[in-house]
Amino acid sequence: MDTTVAAAADPVLRDVDPYGTNDFPVYRWRQAPKGLATRRQLREKRLRPGGQAPVAAIECRGGKRRAWLYEVDKALPIRPMTLAKEIALDKAMEARQRCPSCRRRYFHCPPLKTLGSCLECYDGTPADPHSYLNPRPTAPAQHCEGGLTAA
Repeated sequence: MDTTVAAAADPVLRDVDPYGTNDFPVYRWRQAPKGLATRRQLREKRLRPGGQAPVAAIECRGGKRRAWLYEVDKALPIRPMTLAKEIALDKAMEARQRCPSCRRRYFHCPPLKTLGSCLECYDGTPADPHSYLNPRPTAPAQHCEGGLTAA
């Protein structure tokens, strides 16, 4: 049997990191060189990575967490907020901030995943009037023969 055919049939198995973190330089907390920044640091400078791949990593909390570092020179300015994007973000936040039971929209996100409603609807804990945007909406007015009446 030909040895070249046998070598092609038996590929060499290698231990590969699927995330590819072994080939990045890893810096300790506050030890990264100038010209590299995390996503949050880029955002503070009104920049975004702009499609570039991370060039290094920084270890935080004793090696338990890792943040990617990007080159500041290759970063692009952030895209401006459009009216359509602002409306879409407001609708998404409203879904998180509005209680499905009483329909109040809070300034914070009530615990909908765990309780399913705001604290006032769940166990009667009174809500601070300054913690929500609009008061409890009243039922819409209904038409009757004699005119408008409240429901």
